[in-house]
Amino acid sequence: MRPVTVIGGGFAGLVAAITAAEAGAGVTLHEAHQVLGGRARTAQPPYRTNEGPHALYNGGPHWRWLKRRGLLEPLARLPVREVLRVRYHRHGRLHRLPPLGLFRLAAHRTAPAGTDFRSWATARVGAETAHAAANYAAVAVYHHDPGGLSAAFTQERFRRASKVPPEAHYPQGGWQSLIDRMAAYARRLGVAIRTGERVTELPPDRPVVVATALEAAGRLLGDQSLTWPGTRTLLMDVALERRPGDAFVVSDLDAPGWIERFTAQDPGLAPEGVSLIQAQFPLASMAAREATLRRAESLLDQGFPDWRQRTLMRREHTAVNCTGAVDPVDRTWRDRPAVDRGDGVYLAGDRVAAPGVLSEVSYNSAVRAARGAVRTAAR
Repeated sequence: MRPVTVIGGGFAGLVAAITAAEAGAGVTLHEAHQVLGGRARTAQPPYRTNEGPHALYNGGPHWRWLKRRGLLEPLARLPVREVLRVRYHRHGRLHRLPPLGLFRLAAHRTAPAGTDFRSWATARVGAETAHAAANYAAVAVYHHDPGGLSAAFTQERFRRASKVPPEAHYPQGGWQSLIDRMAAYARRLGVAIRTGERVTELPPDRPVVVATALEAAGRLLGDQSLTWPGTRTLLMDVALERRPGDAFVVSDLDAPGWIERFTAQDPGLAPEGVSLIQAQFPLASMAAREATLRRAESLLDQGFPDWRQRTLMRREHTAVNCTGAVDPVDRTWRDRPAVDRGDGVYLAGDRVAAPGVLSEVSYNSAVRAARGAVRTAAR
């Protein structure tokens, strides 16, 4: 069997490397940065932030895959009292409960791809509740107008994000701890991991799994067709002096936006007595950034009183095409760039043709890419 080359050491690249190695292939993984993880990297202390709010949904296939290999634990445990501190921003005020119509809409398991979510949801629960549902779904969509996207796409994410009990879970210590466990497991399988090595040309020896951002993969393959609609998102990290009564989550139902206090379930992400808050607010255009920032600050005013006086750290970042694919009306995940590019080249990542929500797309595409690469290597 010929060796398999994996380019990219993020979540998708590590899944691909492990899958190929478990099938008996020799694997070499190249990562341009000194630290593995890609967008799953976690900042160094004292504030262990991820690149935006990250969660691991237990309804996805990657959950079972990680668990079987002993890579899932430890997970951060959310105290029951924090569930009572979820707030919903609606009509300019914070509420303890969401509109009841959201629960009715969440009962629909499927929706059509040929119509937009706003129209489909309005026909079932009315325009006001449909508007709130679209904005709630933004926590798993990262798009400035989830209601204008394919109903099938947004409904899947709305349903998964609104499940009770929640599907979302958090690796203790941030996502870097999960990446480090995956890397150690890969090395035990014999995967050669080479960090600080940026690959600028597609290797002539095949098979190759390219597990990078879609734009970087397009440059590497010389293929300008590797495009798909993405997102622009304002990411905000704030460290505050801890105060009893602060919200755990603020979900904006008037417009897309989400604020979460991650030290509620994992106090070790920040020094003792400090709350670490991460937020995401989708952006429609460059001009919308300042207005969106003011809206984020207004929500912090309501959920975290006097947060400005308590702030120990604050930083903002605009993430472009870094939060997964979005499917317009009449498009599905099957229409995205194919995993198998021919001639022994395979793609993996969160904007290629694979099903799932959030990191599940990276996992599913990586497994398919690795299996295809192993078949090629065997031939």
